[in-house]
Amino acid sequence: MLEEIIIPRTITVHLGRPNTAAENLTVDFVYYLKNVASSEIYPTWPYEALRANIWAQMSLVLNRVYTEWYRGRGYPFDITNSTAYDQAFVKGRNIYDSVAAVVDEVIGQFLQKPYFREPYYAEYCDGKIAQCPGMKQWGTLDLANRGFDSTRIIRYYYGDTMQFRETDNVQYITPSYPGYALRRGSQGQNVFIIQELLNGIAVNYPNIPLIYPPDGIFGEVTERAVRTFQQQFNLSVDGIVGQTTWNQISRIYVAVRKLAELGSLGRPQGYFTGLWTGRVLRRGDVGIEVQQLQYFLSVIAQTYTNIPPVDIDSRFGAGLERSMRAFQREFGLAQDGLVGQVTWNTIYETYIALTQ
Repeated sequence: MLEEIIIPRTITVHLGRPNTAAENLTVDFVYYLKNVASSEIYPTWPYEALRANIWAQMSLVLNRVYTEWYRGRGYPFDITNSTAYDQAFVKGRNIYDSVAAVVDEVIGQFLQKPYFREPYYAEYCDGKIAQCPGMKQWGTLDLANRGFDSTRIIRYYYGDTMQFRETDNVQYITPSYPGYALRRGSQGQNVFIIQELLNGIAVNYPNIPLIYPPDGIFGEVTERAVRTFQQQFNLSVDGIVGQTTWNQISRIYVAVRKLAELGSLGRPQGYFTGLWTGRVLRRGDVGIEVQQLQYFLSVIAQTYTNIPPVDIDSRFGAGLERSMRAFQREFGLAQDGLVGQVTWNTIYETYIALTQ
């Protein structure tokens, strides 16, 4: 997975299904998007329908690039032209002027859900021959003819909270793997990334030890977590994060967080920074956000003895709810056991005050 959203200068398209022998064609990214739009939609459609479709096409391909969906699996390409997997691309086809004009207008714009870091996987289908839970291309025509603008069309299909983002970060695609192995004693941002991803994976694979606090230092717990991961996924168990282990950690994180699916759980924008994730936490919840809450509260409980101790296991159970109510009582908050923005911020501010 990449650490930033980029607009690639070029993109390599596999002209077939992923596992079939077919040509890999590297083309200019803007040409790629114009080709896809000319292959997927009709140039005579209203401007607002064209724009909505091209936003979705842009967001989908940027998601493939960001998640290293194919590169991380060892394929020598970034996306396919198979509509069963990705979106249409026809080698050497003519480009429609009306479509090209809209692409030039919106290049660099993409969709993103609030508090998530990845470009949204904007799944779509034609809505006539093929059906899907995402956007229906023929449906966009109907909505545009009914007076919907492109923003309203997008939110009609993907939800009212969908955000429209833009970047001018144009660069060639480079692998996320730093080019050197991480091991016991390594330090820095790349170690922090591995700790973040392993903690996310541990929600689904609780045999992997949680690394708290994630501090960018490759110590004993991080090494143990890497070894457990390697054993879980049939890799060489050496506790070292080389390219194979790095790619597998990234790939499994993308899978368990559903980053390349319509119903993505998201890569939290403010991982371990104290930023509220936009999600009200309550009993029964499971996830990375619960992990962080448990850690912050466990530190607080060491000073505030009226707050019961908290285990860090990614699951919001009865014990965590009791501790939450005790915290809310201690700090004069509504004692509902829910963790909304006010309660979350109070917990984090208290944690920071104690740790400093």
